[in-house]
Amino acid sequence: MRKTVQVFYEGRVQGVGFRYSARRAAAGFDVAGYVRNLTDGRVELIASGQPGEVDGFLQSLRESELAGHIGGESAEEIAPPAGLRGFEIRP
Repeated sequence: MRKTVQVFYEGRVQGVGFRYSARRAAAGFDVAGYVRNLTDGRVELIASGQPGEVDGFLQSLRESELAGHIGGESAEEIAPPAGLRGFEIRP
């Protein structure tokens, strides 16, 4: 059973390498998805995979060098978007 989550990160999360760090962290987990900046200053992340892989990936972000930049995080499970392959940075 796959789990897909949509996470919105708030704080000083743009201009600090958040997307690149997230992509690098994703390489250590069996997850597909993407990360992108939003015009309102937040970052959106979609991650899909086995529940343990998704949860581990998100926890690794919370414990990474990004932690000091994250002022808030809201997550919800969603239906997986079509065509997810690998983990990418989207514009």
